[in-house]
Amino acid sequence: MTTTVKTKHRAMWASGDYPAVASELVAPLGPTLVQATGIGPGQRVLDVGAGTGNAAIPAAETGATVTASDLTPELLTIGEKNSPVELTWAEADAEDLPFETAAFDTVISCIGVMFAPFHSAAAGELLRVCRPGGTIGLANWTPEGFIGRMFATMKPYAAPPPPGAQPPPLWGDPAHLASLFGDGVTDVSFERRPLRVDHFRTAAGFRDYFKANYGPTIAVYRNIADDPARVAELDAALLTLAESHDLGGGAMDWEYLLYTARRTAG
Repeated sequence: MTTTVKTKHRAMWASGDYPAVASELVAPLGPTLVQATGIGPGQRVLDVGAGTGNAAIPAAETGATVTASDLTPELLTIGEKNSPVELTWAEADAEDLPFETAAFDTVISCIGVMFAPFHSAAAGELLRVCRPGGTIGLANWTPEGFIGRMFATMKPYAAPPPPGAQPPPLWGDPAHLASLFGDGVTDVSFERRPLRVDHFRTAAGFRDYFKANYGPTIAVYRNIADDPARVAELDAALLTLAESHDLGGGAMDWEYLLYTARRTAG
């Protein structure tokens, strides 16, 4: 990732209030991923795109030795301040991790690495730092699920991505993961699961929350801020999307892919 792209990416995730999103909406995903990867005492664990520690903290609570890495130091600072357990917090680019080859028994990412723009580079780094026979575990939004559709809805209003960048929700497509990891993994297991989100009473409540708190949504609205007509269009499109997923009383199911695999010896 170029320096300019890194700077913009870091600033996007530092905007709004992602710690609130992590704690109020997606908190259950971290423990689910930790359980699925069998993390336990004595293991060396790396969480890539850890944010405020949604998966890193529950991993450390098992007795594992955990490093939480993220491109955005503001999120790491909040995570370290609020963590009830000891772990290492490290600023790191998912596409160029500052860790030795085969340094970790388990490498995880909970809706984190999927936002690294250059997928092949990030996947290569996950493989590199995981020891042969170690575990790679991911929880990623699917293209077909609610958040995947939200990104598709926002795309026409967003600034053009850097050349070669790929959409984040592709990490929730098993075929895409197979193309990224290739013969670098074996014993692959994946399952599409719903995350029940009942934080919002109305579809408008969801839209306004994301406009205020979620970095990627904030960035899209900033891109069209000088065009009130386009802002109104996006407002309406996000409202329609949320209404179409309303299960009653504002509750929604957000689909994600839970993926685990074993690092091959090659």
